[in-house]
Amino acid sequence: MNDSIESGPLSPEEGKAPDASSQQRCGLVAIVGKPNVGKSTLLNALVGQKISITSRKAQTTRHRITGMRTLGATQFVFVDTPGFQTLHANALNRSLNKTVVGAVSDVDLILFVVEAGSFTPADERVLKLLGSGIPTVLIANKLDNVNRRSELAPWLQQMQGRHAFAEFVPMSAKNPKDIERLFGICEKYLPEQPWWYAEDELTDRSEQFLASELVREKLFRLTGDELPYTSTVIIDKYEEEPPARKGQKRLLRIAATIVVERDGHKAMVIGDKGERIKRIGTETRQELEKLADAKVFIELWVKVRSGWADDEARVRSFGYE
Repeated sequence: MNDSIESGPLSPEEGKAPDASSQQRCGLVAIVGKPNVGKSTLLNALVGQKISITSRKAQTTRHRITGMRTLGATQFVFVDTPGFQTLHANALNRSLNKTVVGAVSDVDLILFVVEAGSFTPADERVLKLLGSGIPTVLIANKLDNVNRRSELAPWLQQMQGRHAFAEFVPMSAKNPKDIERLFGICEKYLPEQPWWYAEDELTDRSEQFLASELVREKLFRLTGDELPYTSTVIIDKYEEEPPARKGQKRLLRIAATIVVERDGHKAMVIGDKGERIKRIGTETRQELEKLADAKVFIELWVKVRSGWADDEARVRSFGYE
């Protein structure tokens, strides 16, 4: 993202900064887990600003997204990954799974995210990807959904038998105090070395990438389970104009195409008299204006591309590695 999006000042609740006079630390922390377990919500909380989209639909995250947070002498470089998918063996999911495997092979620490008190076959498949050479912290997320905390003790004991976890962290990604505590835990595993990014950088992704992701987030949120997860968004035009006069904001002109697999899906996205696609555009514009501190004009189109998710060449052309 460009330099216009910077991290704001830390509030007392967000975390106590390490001693700035100490040796600089910097390292990679991978956030992994099954689809829809709260990885992107956790990343956004750690970075202190939304850089990864969220929705109830599994597989919302499709790219390796890096988010940075610098506190005192330590720079945390978090890597959010797609949920590891085994249900559909198409070209898109093969690409996403490759991203997950690549992300966990070259980091300093792994945060393995599961729902507190739960361990499903999908969780187990992700756990099998994690070797013993990299320290792994078990993040028992969504602690606020657990009715009886006393039931967690035997569950944690069972989890200890599944993998040699370095630490166990029951928490809620929505709780600032839990996020503060997690920074202190992660810091211990990061090597002493110079920072990789400027202190105010939040992500290695561009505003154009964020715009496409926000359209996809609103698309999924406003269509629910009716629309297949394979729908995607392509940015056709992204132009930036400087402020016309002092005191005004810069202008972003964006044109994007929502790609679906069937004519029925196209009608669903457009909605009655175009109301749904209009709302997708409006909600995207409003959020992007806040995040980018700019005036935004956005126009959306919908195209049908049958079978694109199982076409490796098209998957690559749509920006998936």
